[in-house]
Amino acid sequence: MSCGTSSGAPEFLAITGPTGAGKTALSLLVARELDAEIIAMDSRQVYRGMDIGTAKATAGERAAVPHHGLDIRSPGERYSAGAFGRDARRWIAAIRARGRVPLLVGGTGFFLRVLTEPLFREPPLEGGRRAEMEAALDGLSAAELERWVRALDPRRAEVAAAGGRQRMTRTLLIALLTGRPLSWWHRRGAEGQRALAGVVCLVEVPREVMDGRIARRVREMVEAGFVDEVGALMEAGWTRGDPGMDGVGYREMADHLEGRITLEEAVERTRVATRQYARRQATWFRHQLGPGTVKVDGTAPLEAQCARVARAWREGIATAP
Repeated sequence: MSCGTSSGAPEFLAITGPTGAGKTALSLLVARELDAEIIAMDSRQVYRGMDIGTAKATAGERAAVPHHGLDIRSPGERYSAGAFGRDARRWIAAIRARGRVPLLVGGTGFFLRVLTEPLFREPPLEGGRRAEMEAALDGLSAAELERWVRALDPRRAEVAAAGGRQRMTRTLLIALLTGRPLSWWHRRGAEGQRALAGVVCLVEVPREVMDGRIARRVREMVEAGFVDEVGALMEAGWTRGDPGMDGVGYREMADHLEGRITLEEAVERTRVATRQYARRQATWFRHQLGPGTVKVDGTAPLEAQCARVARAWREGIATAP
């Protein structure tokens, strides 16, 4: 993934990385250092009422540093990468107009990608054939879907696999129904939006450190009232079929509240699912971020991490394709 243009000053700063990398604490320190406003680059933090399970910025943190992209959808609404791209461009322009630094923070790689590689115009897919093909693909296991993706669109394989069944199915549908892989359509052109130049900082931690942080985070979520948060969402009428409720942790806690599993089982399943998700994120970043990405040691003292990010921004060199 190219993370900006080869010429021109960077228009945004991004701190990204997998769950458990320590992005939030770092971002608050960087925001104060650079006089920045934070744009949440997280596909779950957009939902109202989903605070504990998404590790959303607290009221105090939002008071200290302006945040954008939080609490802008109900759990029943979808929020696509394309929608984020449109919103984020507006936020970035407004923050820059105020003379401040737009700081994107989060682990949703596709949200970052839509800014640096604007969405292409998807080719028309004939309805009847598409339905038949979707039905056929639905009968395949995830491993079989991945094998076909790697055969038909190897350039897209890592991204598609990291996105799960839905993204792999879409990748295969386009390849089979248009005769061209999705990666070809991406290269063919975007929807009239130029790529934004940015300084992208990737926070990295060893796997064992990440696993330990995730285990601690899940325990703290439960202690902070995560079960009650999910219960309140369910009482409000939201179900596991709603877009906001299919996130890691929410479906497991919903299973507990509906009597399918014990709380201990829900906590363990949340921990395992979060760990697996973080590893998919790490794989995606490893394969998709450009060679100029600034690597940040997430085990270093927070002040040292902040200094590295601030220095990269002040040098003003956008990440090259």
